[in-house]
Amino acid sequence: MPVDPATAVYNLMQNDPTIIAGAVLKGKEIIYSTDNWDISGDVDRVVSSWIGQNARFIMVSGVKYAMLQMETERMVAMSMKGEGSIVAAKDDEHKLIVYLSPDGDGRGAAMDVQKTLRTMSSTAAYMDANAQMGQKGSEMGGTASAGGGGQAAAPAAGGASVDPQLQGEIKGFLDWIKADDGLAGYIKYYLDQNNGQIISELSKIYAELRQIFGV
Repeated sequence: MPVDPATAVYNLMQNDPTIIAGAVLKGKEIIYSTDNWDISGDVDRVVSSWIGQNARFIMVSGVKYAMLQMETERMVAMSMKGEGSIVAAKDDEHKLIVYLSPDGDGRGAAMDVQKTLRTMSSTAAYMDANAQMGQKGSEMGGTASAGGGGQAAAPAAGGASVDPQLQGEIKGFLDWIKADDGLAGYIKYYLDQNNGQIISELSKIYAELRQIFGV
């Protein structure tokens, strides 16, 4: 079952405390907003800028945010005066726009925002609760054979289905890595900022990935 907008935003804010406000839209209509954020006067311009894919800045609640990433399905903008960040994601049903405090990581939050958006989708694929994965032939009522009464053969070892939601998350992550303003842009931004903490964390992740893949 899809998660309702209020619950989805609450869960997202619990997962990342630097996300301190959020709004869910259908088209340009706000269907849910946290009590601490009124962007009704900005929605039309923000959505139009997003659709146009050519804005360098957006204005939200009187604050000017410089565009760091603008794609069909996601948007990241940051205040150059240290007033926080705006992160947004959209699909065919909803748009989710959130505000991060100045110590929040806008680019890092983009994946969580997209993941939260998927939990609200009525078309999200879910695992069949009655699916029986990796059964042996004996568990299906007998050993399968080439001429055996139409009985299906048991799945090969390791042939169990993968959760479609997990597949979607992995695909979204890979799309972000391949995007021009994805992983490379994220790393370049923090290198340019000479952010020692982020660079240190990135080096740890790099070392772990080398170990995992044996390179």
